[in-house]
Amino acid sequence: MTSDSDVRLWEALDRPAGSRHPRSREVVYPLDYGYPKGTTSGDGDGIDVWVGSAEERRVVAIACTVDLLKRDLELKILLSSTKAEAERVLEFHNTEKVQACLIRRPLPSSTERQGMDPR
Repeated sequence: MTSDSDVRLWEALDRPAGSRHPRSREVVYPLDYGYPKGTTSGDGDGIDVWVGSAEERRVVAIACTVDLLKRDLELKILLSSTKAEAERVLEFHNTEKVQACLIRRPLPSSTERQGMDPR
C-alpha cells in the first residue's frame, strides 16, 4: 500500500488494491492503480501506474499492453512492485482481449544502491 506522501506524489491513485472497475465490476485491481497528475499517455489520459508494496521506491518494470480489438497499445509503470506483484499485474492484463509483457528494470549494483534516494 502507499503512504500519504506517495499519494501526494502520484496524486491520482484512484483505484486502490482490491477495488472494482467502475464499468466492469468483475475486474478487481490487484495493486493500487492510477496516474501521476500532469502526465499524458497515447490515449490522452494520464500515464498508468501500478504501485506495489516494496520498501524501495523505484520503477521496477514497464507493462506493455496490446488490445487488438481496440487497436490500442499502452505502457504502464510498475512502481515499487515485488516480483510476485509484477506477476499479478501481468496476469491481470493477459486476458482473451488484451495481451501484455513486462520489461523489467535491472536492479542497481550495491555501489549504486548506496547513493540512491530511498523515497
